[in-house]
Amino acid sequence: MHGPWDPARGLRFDGRNLLIDPYGLAVVTPPGYQRRQGRSGGDEGFATCMKSVVADPSRYDWQGDRPLKRPRRETVIYELHVRGFTRHPSSGVPAERAGTYAGLIEKIPYLKDLGITAVELLPMFAYDTLDAPPGKSNYWGYAPISLFAPHRGYSSRKDPLGPLDEFRDLVKALHRADIEVILDVVFNHTAEGDERGPSFCFRGLANEAYYLLDPDNFLYTNYSGTGNTLNANNPVVRRMVRHSLRHWVEHMHVDGFRFDLASVLARDETGQPMPLPPLLWDIETDPVLAGTKLIAEAWDAAGLYQVGSFIGDSWQEWNGRFRDDVRRFLKSDPGMVPQAALRALGSPDIYGHKEREAEQSVNFITCHDGFTLADLVSYNTKHNQANGEDNRDGSNDNASWNCGVEGPSNHPAVFALRQRQMRNGLAFLLTSIGTPMLSMGDEVARSQQGNNNPYCQDNDITWFDWDLCMQHADLRRFVKHLITQRLSRRQGSVDHALPSLNELLQSRQIEWHGVNLHQPDWSADSRSFAITVTGEEIGIRLHVMANAYWEPLDFELPTAGGIGNPWRRWIDTWLESPDDITESWGTSLPLTMSHYRVGSRSLAVLLMQLP
Repeated sequence: MHGPWDPARGLRFDGRNLLIDPYGLAVVTPPGYQRRQGRSGGDEGFATCMKSVVADPSRYDWQGDRPLKRPRRETVIYELHVRGFTRHPSSGVPAERAGTYAGLIEKIPYLKDLGITAVELLPMFAYDTLDAPPGKSNYWGYAPISLFAPHRGYSSRKDPLGPLDEFRDLVKALHRADIEVILDVVFNHTAEGDERGPSFCFRGLANEAYYLLDPDNFLYTNYSGTGNTLNANNPVVRRMVRHSLRHWVEHMHVDGFRFDLASVLARDETGQPMPLPPLLWDIETDPVLAGTKLIAEAWDAAGLYQVGSFIGDSWQEWNGRFRDDVRRFLKSDPGMVPQAALRALGSPDIYGHKEREAEQSVNFITCHDGFTLADLVSYNTKHNQANGEDNRDGSNDNASWNCGVEGPSNHPAVFALRQRQMRNGLAFLLTSIGTPMLSMGDEVARSQQGNNNPYCQDNDITWFDWDLCMQHADLRRFVKHLITQRLSRRQGSVDHALPSLNELLQSRQIEWHGVNLHQPDWSADSRSFAITVTGEEIGIRLHVMANAYWEPLDFELPTAGGIGNPWRRWIDTWLESPDDITESWGTSLPLTMSHYRVGSRSLAVLLMQLP
């Protein structure tokens, strides 16, 4: 692309570079590619530049496949990394398919058995693996080079168009298992980085259109924390993003999108937040995307935080408040009882004003970014030395507690407490109102050795160790039964007919308690609460007792419904497997006592079938 090289005017044309097509559906990266300032390849010239591949997206036999459009109320999301899920030798996947789309197909029965209804795939747009510290590789994939092409490194096929068909094979196979596919998409920045980065596409085509620039036009604004920010509400970028989303729905049959740092997309060309961002409304109102799940990470790296205030009527949101408040409640921080109670009810203080469905809040305790669940209960501080940045990277605010010992421990009491804390978190997540999201391997206590920012760790630190499935079979069983019971009462729902969060809460008879009935303690010193929820239309009454105190507590129970309708125990995280959860609500033994002892740092749920 020939033109003036005048960075002071925002122009960075350079006819020495070979640029890829921003709308290309496939990309190849030849051996010898290097990240060089202002260049698109290595010293060998065009031979080492990335290249677009001509593709006809209609040349694939879908065999009748369509996006599933599963109601949100029936959705349990599992966030996973395509490569990391099967790359470990213990996966049993042949080496030529380990870490690929094809390898993931072989593990679909595992997801199905666990009860997962949607996988959220970490970025699998084609990305630059060299966008990482020297000697490392970019593992997470938040470094896109194309918004239309699937990442070639996740394909077992070597032919130029192999990744397209292999990814579509994966989607088709997941759909046959009744599992939706949600893509983690990055529209807030690209792998071209700041002014010191390479130029392989957007910068060399129309730098001043694709990127937000400082007033002097030479430097790039950095609301993404990665060196540059896409000019999302420029007409050129708006059209490209909309066409990208349409491509993934129409030609690749994906069911939804999770938008990384979605608040960046609400900024105008000066970087200011817009009340009615054109791009976000384009997405909201696009008929091709109707019924597609849209999930926003409603914040950015420059401090814009829009959880509860993100635009539109169709977007769900990653609820960062759920993560933070539940973590702090479970580790017994003072003053967290009122917040934890609100998170359990779908966060009406955050979402109630919108009169939206109860599933607007995507609840999670862990995700790819931060500690795993096992590390959350094993480390007080991050241990990111392997990243090569002297432990400076990654968040210092993790709301974690190591249960008395930093890192791995064979002490029986420490091990038991950590197992209980993991059960507490999983039970809180999967019994709360909202859309739950699990992070890969949390169901089997996967650890990252205390690394809370393993974006450049393509190794045992991040890979799913399948031997854990046997080592922590009890924890996996606990999760499986939680999901089974959650979904058993939600079948046959239709999104447009669902009540709003406020209507749902108003339709339930909700009673708050402390250790004594109808005497909740909302003070800063409190570490426990109980709630009774009666749902007449589903014929169930639940009584939840949450004890984050370091001593056992005796909770007074509401009066049972008579001889034929006693309280029965469903969950008690103090108990060891298999008594920690019953497989079926109807098989639980009836309880006759007036009080129920909930062990220290434990959660118990009782249920009653209504006549």
